[in-house]
Amino acid sequence: MAELTYRDAVARGIAQEMARDPDVIFFGEDVAKAGGVFKATVGLYEQFGPRRVRDTPISEQAILGAAMGAAMTGLKPIAEIMFSDFIAVCFDFIANEFPKSRYMSNGQTKCPLVVRTGNGAGSRFGAQHSQSVENWCMMIPGLKVVAPSTPLDVIGLLAAAVRDPDPVIFFEHKSLYAVKGEVPDGEILDTLGTAKIVRPGKDCTILALALMVPRALEAAQRLKAQHGVDCEVIDVRSLVPLDTQTILGSVARTHRVFTVEENPRLCGWGAEIASIIADEAFYDLDGPIVRITTPHIPLPAADILEDMVLPTVDRIAETVRRGLSA
Repeated sequence: MAELTYRDAVARGIAQEMARDPDVIFFGEDVAKAGGVFKATVGLYEQFGPRRVRDTPISEQAILGAAMGAAMTGLKPIAEIMFSDFIAVCFDFIANEFPKSRYMSNGQTKCPLVVRTGNGAGSRFGAQHSQSVENWCMMIPGLKVVAPSTPLDVIGLLAAAVRDPDPVIFFEHKSLYAVKGEVPDGEILDTLGTAKIVRPGKDCTILALALMVPRALEAAQRLKAQHGVDCEVIDVRSLVPLDTQTILGSVARTHRVFTVEENPRLCGWGAEIASIIADEAFYDLDGPIVRITTPHIPLPAADILEDMVLPTVDRIAETVRRGLSA
């Protein structure tokens, strides 16, 4: 058992899969000798060499075009898009090319690739480098979408993504890179499409993703200590496939639901889950589903303003408290 940071877990996860399978390759902007702009790929170039770990030009379209070509010809590429905001630059590949290749070729062509990208706010990068864009990708048929919150989940879900026959968008939260967690020795493999109950409870269900998971856990602890409210916290982890069984099972036990979403409120992932709960578990609910989100605005770069718009522990705890007492 070792204690790793989230960023070190990224490197370990990639190294595990590259050591296991010689067809796995990795490339992106400054990911080789520099070890990545967030230092999440340190050591991979030295371990696997320039044929399998490569720097690319500053061209997101070129990166994903090369990844698709490599995947269609038998390799298993991991491609890095430095900031998730830049998915917009190469969205044609993500929306029109990767996810449709197997369908349009009647299974003759597969596209087994992983796009890793730094997602989310908290680092004062401003409106074009701080967005949470997982909802951009979850709407596209044929894509799988993952966002881990712990070092252990980074490794396990990354391994599952690399071994999956379909394209996977793998969101790493930039504000979690320094977070530490215990990781066992040996190979780690998780399962896509599975949520985790990270805190059992009986009074309500809180659904959270990535950076919002530790904030939801802290809010749940505060609610228990100060108000005796026992919250169940679920780390959604995988948006596509979505673990509706775990979510609906929790709703049946607690009868109240809150989502904690970093993405802007309009068309956020919590809206889709709320729709599923309303369709399939309406009579299990004792009150309305409440969404705790970032407002529908560009993210500010100023420290105090960025902190103000993101869901905080205080806002989560107070919203849950008021919602349950209404």
